[in-house]
Amino acid sequence: MRPVQVISALTALVVVGVVATTFNASAAAHGCAVAYESSSQWPNGVTCTGGVTATPTVPSSSSPTPTGVLSQVQTAGRVKVANDAVQYSWPGVYFEGRFRGTGVGLVLNDSASDYDIQVDGATVATLVKPGRTTRWITNLPNGEHSVRLVKRNDSPWATSAFGGLVAAPGGSILSPPAARRRQIEFIGDSLTVGYGNLSTTRTCTGDQLALRTNTDVSYGALAARHLDADYQVNAYSGLGMVRNYNGGSPSVNYRTYYDRALLNVNGDVWQKPATWQPQVVVIHLGTNDFSTPVNGSEQWTPDSLAAAYRAAYIAFIGKLRARYDPTTMIVVAGTKLFGDQTRQVVQAVNSRGDSRVRHWQLDEAGLDLRGCDWHYSAHDDQLIATQLGTFLGTLPLTW
Repeated sequence: MRPVQVISALTALVVVGVVATTFNASAAAHGCAVAYESSSQWPNGVTCTGGVTATPTVPSSSSPTPTGVLSQVQTAGRVKVANDAVQYSWPGVYFEGRFRGTGVGLVLNDSASDYDIQVDGATVATLVKPGRTTRWITNLPNGEHSVRLVKRNDSPWATSAFGGLVAAPGGSILSPPAARRRQIEFIGDSLTVGYGNLSTTRTCTGDQLALRTNTDVSYGALAARHLDADYQVNAYSGLGMVRNYNGGSPSVNYRTYYDRALLNVNGDVWQKPATWQPQVVVIHLGTNDFSTPVNGSEQWTPDSLAAAYRAAYIAFIGKLRARYDPTTMIVVAGTKLFGDQTRQVVQAVNSRGDSRVRHWQLDEAGLDLRGCDWHYSAHDDQLIATQLGTFLGTLPLTW
């Protein structure tokens, strides 16, 4: 698949534009709370469905306690504590919190990525490259609320930072929700990212691609939420197990970056917390390895590429097995393009005594591939999520 450039996404629920703070009146049609900057011109009395109205009341500008971010929110994503924030790079990282009151501020520093803010289970704002800001959601009914911030896209060239939650005047930040008992890790490329999945056409300009990617509705995120599981989407567009799309950047591949929390920091290593012990790991890598013919300048022949892919895959599974519990189920996804290779990988690992590695052959018959550049569409992601849920239901999982 074509390597991603800049992915940012915007849906019908968009409330704010880029770092600009003018209110988008179209949000009024979607039952939204109002999001705005804490230090800018206030939206002026626009009413959303349900009677939520913007007011010029300035919320408190106090910051969360410097070491309190992870005490405020629950996250399963790969994050690194840095001063008064947590940093991260992978797509789909989410933070879940609770607060009491009529509003909440979310402290961000990210000029490369897009986010959804969800309150009580509904998306109330989409932030497009918000920069350094405290983004406020106000005029909520006074009471207890849940809030979820999720990174919509992959931006491996940048480091994102979340500085926590700030209560509106008269309110308070509550203890975060408990982590879910079930955990799933998704490993893959742009197909797992959700690259261009909101598109209805395969041809997209760079700007259109930026508006049509949402990891939060990728097949992995959908399947995990259906199973009430916490999850990581550790996916990197354009990379393969040993060969990247069209042979690009031959000195690196997916495995170069897998151990990192911060993808753009050479040598970075994510420190896995004891609380992260997924019962399932789903790997979907191979499209970039095999979707384009080997170029004459590359080191491979078709046969040597296949052999290197299988050897690297087997070693990668060994790495996962060493990292996680012996009972963790490792699911190896195969497609028509490379299913013969992944079946051989699973057979080899099984023959060495590891029976908790299983092959999942995707049924591609119903896919329309109408995402940007022939990627999975939202329709496809839903179908694949359902397939995956059914497949996981056949496995002897210890959850």
